[in-house]
Amino acid sequence: MLSVAIQMDPIQHININADSTFALGLEAQSRGHSLFYYEPHDLSMRDGRVYAQMRPLTLRREIGNHSSLGSMEKIYLEDVDVVLMRQDPPFDMSYITATHLLETVHPKTLVVNDPAEVRNAPEKLFAVRFKGLLPPTLISRDPGEIRVFRKEFGDIIVKPLFGNGGMGVFRIRDGDENLASLLEMFGQMNREPVIVQKYLPEVRQGDKRIILVDGKPVGAINRVPAEGEARSNMHVGGRPEKWMLTKREQEICDIIGPELKARGLIFVGIDVIGDYLTEINVTSPTGIQEIDRFDNANLAGLVWDAIEARR
Repeated sequence: MLSVAIQMDPIQHININADSTFALGLEAQSRGHSLFYYEPHDLSMRDGRVYAQMRPLTLRREIGNHSSLGSMEKIYLEDVDVVLMRQDPPFDMSYITATHLLETVHPKTLVVNDPAEVRNAPEKLFAVRFKGLLPPTLISRDPGEIRVFRKEFGDIIVKPLFGNGGMGVFRIRDGDENLASLLEMFGQMNREPVIVQKYLPEVRQGDKRIILVDGKPVGAINRVPAEGEARSNMHVGGRPEKWMLTKREQEICDIIGPELKARGLIFVGIDVIGDYLTEINVTSPTGIQEIDRFDNANLAGLVWDAIEARR
């Protein structure tokens, strides 16, 4: 049996019927693995050794009573078998620092996903490596370049380069007078470029979330945006639907899958609109519970099969 430390956001606030980390933890517990819980701010390094103030964790699929925590104890990460790095972005310096700390114990302690590769594969930047899979895409801070891009394509999506969960995603149509103000706002918030993409009208039929385990697609859902909403994320009203991969979606998975596996990215979620890949989520992929319900599957079990094969 394995000792498993879960690095995540506050567990008391999760939705147990949607949270992928909860499903992963519950599956590990059902296999007899022992669980420990800590938050990113509990992580420390002293004289080159990484440890965290952790609590033993017991999970239950009971709304309002889904977790029990034992007494806090200092545990060195080198003394556990697996660390699940599952806190949500933003992918900021705090997140990057955590990957550096966890990298010092991996792979002796298996960190899922590989922290160095998580650091090197931020969702939107990593996807651009796969030429021909993305819609027309610009990454820039230059307002002039962004205006040229909009003039070429008319209808565009503007979003933060390191955002998550649909936050800060704007659709700017041809003639919209808010573009300059929007870019000023982004510029005041941070120093990073924004990512600008051609708007894909196919998003009205849905934005697919496809889960890959060890580079192989294992399930998918279609997320249909609510009326009047440009984003399809389920926490902002997107409606999940059962989905079977199209030939093009399988082709996308076949292209990126070997690279994911080679990088030690065990659990990955990708987003596909129409015929285009839009993101590769390696930090804290979601959607496995929704897929399980539609497909009568157990994707968390497949993730743990891949983890246990490495131990």
